[in-house]
Amino acid sequence: MSAIATEKPGMLYPAMSKLKSHISNRYMLVNVVALRARQIAEDAEETGTRLDEKPVTLALDEVALGKLDASGMDLTIEEPEDMPQE
Repeated sequence: MSAIATEKPGMLYPAMSKLKSHISNRYMLVNVVALRARQIAEDAEETGTRLDEKPVTLALDEVALGKLDASGMDLTIEEPEDMPQE
C-alpha cells in the first residue's frame, strides 16, 4: 500500500490541494508526475526490482510528501521532425 494512503476508501488521495501546494499548476503536475513515473518504471525494469505500487502512485506520493517538484526537471516537449509545418 502507498506510504501515505491513509484516507477513507473512495477518496482521492493524495488530495489535489496537497499536491497543488507543491506544484501549483495542474498541467505541470501531470507532466512532472508522468515524467517521474516513467523514470521509476525504467529504473525498476533495469534493476529487476518488483514494484509494490504502480509508478504513478509512487510519483504522486513523492509530490505529496514534498520530495518532488517541478524545479530542476526538463519538461521540454520536442516536436516530431515529421510534423507538417503550418
